[in-house]
Amino acid sequence: MGEGLGGFLPIILMFVVVYFFMIAPQMKRAKKEKKFAAELKRGDKVVTKSGLHGKVADLNDRDNTCVIETLAGKLKFDKSAISMEMSSKLNAPAKPSK
Repeated sequence: MGEGLGGFLPIILMFVVVYFFMIAPQMKRAKKEKKFAAELKRGDKVVTKSGLHGKVADLNDRDNTCVIETLAGKLKFDKSAISMEMSSKLNAPAKPSK
């Protein structure tokens, strides 16, 4: 009976390692992105995953999209296409360089 469990121990340990190093961080990242998309508001300066900089002009929760105003005009994006919010980063005090 003990030999059977000892044979499965390396496989069980491998699944535990995969969970803690791959699955758990991915779930945490997905939860963080979902929270970020839910907290978006009009006027936030954002960057899309493709690198487009602009300001949120309108949000539509029904179809999970937003309109971003850029120098070229207004573009409609999926909320999941927004990479980061830049308003707080632009207004943050600069760190002194050493």
